[in-house]
Amino acid sequence: MSIKWGVIGTGGIAREFISDVMTHTEMTVAAIGSRNPEKANSFFPGIKGYGSYEELVNSDVDAIYIATPHQVHCENTLLALYADKPVLCEKPFAVNAKEAKKMADLAKTKNLLLMEAMWTRYLPHIQKVRELLPELGEVKNIQADHGQSLMHIKRLTDPNYAGGALLDLGIYPISFAFMVLGKPEKITAKGVIENGVDLQSSAIFEYSGGRQAVINTVMNAKSPTTASINGTRARLELSNSFYRPTDMRLIYDDGRIVEFKNEYRGHGLREQAIYFEKMLISGKKESPLLPMSETVEIMECLDEIRNQIGLKYPFEK
Repeated sequence: MSIKWGVIGTGGIAREFISDVMTHTEMTVAAIGSRNPEKANSFFPGIKGYGSYEELVNSDVDAIYIATPHQVHCENTLLALYADKPVLCEKPFAVNAKEAKKMADLAKTKNLLLMEAMWTRYLPHIQKVRELLPELGEVKNIQADHGQSLMHIKRLTDPNYAGGALLDLGIYPISFAFMVLGKPEKITAKGVIENGVDLQSSAIFEYSGGRQAVINTVMNAKSPTTASINGTRARLELSNSFYRPTDMRLIYDDGRIVEFKNEYRGHGLREQAIYFEKMLISGKKESPLLPMSETVEIMECLDEIRNQIGLKYPFEK
């Protein structure tokens, strides 16, 4: 079986997903949905366009990839699930935990596969991170940041689109910390808010045994966008754009260094689609690498950070 994807949304991430899947896998993207029929039909050569999301989810595609702005992830996912289509929904999975729970509950009720498109979790170098964790000894500290100059992107500066650094960029270091240390026992957060969105957000996650994760995200300046996992025997450093295929180095306390060079080809968005296909074929309803329970916990974490920094979007009740 090689599944046929339908894509909701015609932004940059949709184009990258389609290109990566069509170039590097045997899967196909059969259809694209947009509120603008002309845009849907001209978005990607050779792919059928639908002038409404309703038409797309009721077509003969096997699965739906949600690539719309944050504030409609929940609405679009529910639409697809009600049409009995399994869904891969872009990160952040939703705007808040309430939405995330609604999405997860419907997928469970409908007995359908639902995955958050946190593509980093499925990349080869992150699989290597998991394998190397025992080499570090007891992990005591994580440091991860994600900063880009994105003030020119309108949706990120608009609170009506759930804009800001935290949901768009901060989700990566937060998900990374969750992958290694799990849900924190305590969160302390600070942010810089302007015109209803956060330009910067920082948080300290505290865990039992004095362990911490230090998270920073910024959208009005470029940061190193690196990550390190620091243990009692060694540390693992992930180079620039740690959330994408990248170099890594394992640095032991005795001075030994083991380098892991990036030899990946392509964007990397295909890995989550390949994993999704395997889950679908095997009858699984959620990803063991990022189960729905963890996705909801991550959204609860984002809610807590937003509560502490005073960030609430106009459409939230």
